[in-house]
Amino acid sequence: MFADVFSDKEFIRKLCRLTFPIALQSLMLALVAAADAIMLGRVDQDSMAAVSLATQIQFVQAMLFYTIVSGVTILGAQYWGKRDMGSLADIFCISLRLSCALSVLFFIGCAFYPKNLMRLFASDPHLIDIGASYLKIASWSYLIVGISQCYLATMKVSEQADQAAWISSGTVILNIILNAIFIFGFHRVPAMGANGAALATTLSRIVELVWCIGASFRKDGIPLEPRRLFHWRRELSRDFCKCILPILGGASAWGVGFASYTAIMGHLGSDAAAANSSAAVVRDLMCCLCNGVGTAGGIIIGHELGAGNLMRGRLYGDRLMIVSYIIGVFSTVIVLATIPLALHYMKLTPVAKSYLVGMYVIMAIYMIGRCVNTVVINGIFAAGGDTLFDMYSLLVAMWGLAIPLSLAGAFWFHFPVLVVYGCTCLDEVGKIPWVMQHYWKYKWVKNLTRD
Repeated sequence: MFADVFSDKEFIRKLCRLTFPIALQSLMLALVAAADAIMLGRVDQDSMAAVSLATQIQFVQAMLFYTIVSGVTILGAQYWGKRDMGSLADIFCISLRLSCALSVLFFIGCAFYPKNLMRLFASDPHLIDIGASYLKIASWSYLIVGISQCYLATMKVSEQADQAAWISSGTVILNIILNAIFIFGFHRVPAMGANGAALATTLSRIVELVWCIGASFRKDGIPLEPRRLFHWRRELSRDFCKCILPILGGASAWGVGFASYTAIMGHLGSDAAAANSSAAVVRDLMCCLCNGVGTAGGIIIGHELGAGNLMRGRLYGDRLMIVSYIIGVFSTVIVLATIPLALHYMKLTPVAKSYLVGMYVIMAIYMIGRCVNTVVINGIFAAGGDTLFDMYSLLVAMWGLAIPLSLAGAFWFHFPVLVVYGCTCLDEVGKIPWVMQHYWKYKWVKNLTRD
């Protein structure tokens, strides 16, 4: 079966052509968090931990934006496969309306109630003060990031993934350069620490949005048409909502659940929070590959399903499922290999370093489940609109198992830090058999387009 995957030259060519720019985009976004952690880690441990906790607000927002752009990816890929450009433009406008409304809500929360939000993730007053100051500045970036994501998602499904990768990569490089300037200070620019990281993020997001708008006016782009922005296509809007509502439930459960994991670790002390922040950076970097493969594979399968090639879409799903296990094992090996680098470069206390080693070993096992579930659920299942399973699996595995055990271990039984961290990783590994059982039913093999 493994040989069949790599003998299918057409599938491998399509997958690699799409995976590289999408994974690069995901990697570049993760590098911003890595740069924040590394640079702030060179300033002091509290700044790194506070910003890591504060950006959980951004993480929750990103999960909600993921829901919206998933509608673009699922329906947009199928309508692109059908070559219905008008419907794709309408889908883009639907996503913009939803993203703008969501952005305003997060801006208000972070700009006017930052300390209230920080108290959800930390009990240390010093960490709360640093994080609240960060959120006030970063709130402006939260106001515009959703619009950019809608543009980038539309580029991916319309065979412009390379353009989206260029925009994301350029923005991240700018962000990292501005990080260094504003965090440490340069020439007449004073050192701003955590606030400098927030300012760098905000300026970079402004550049990203302007770049996206400019790119949409290219010959092969899909620019915003004001008449479509306020035009309501009832059936298409209903299809869009039908796709994203289960994803919204799943993304909300996953996003709030992951933020809960961070909050639990944050309440175990600054050493645990700092070690968890470092582990989270490596986890997010390693997930770029499975995110890229899952999104790229989902688009490829969606193109085939939308064009009416159901059997080919099913065959590509089988190929992609096997690939998910391969990258899972690869990710495990890489995580273990990064332990010496993390210990060398991170400025941590001896206790935090001991936590870090244990977290990396646990995370290495976790990565197999994370890769398989990301590719199969978010890529293959989503390509055919089978989005309800993700919400069910999260409610059972995360909210029914991992979170209750983590909470009980941290605040009731007072388990050691590494045992609590292990509890937060149970959900991904534990649900693999359930995911595979659902996969073989082939409920995801569907054409979602309308005439």
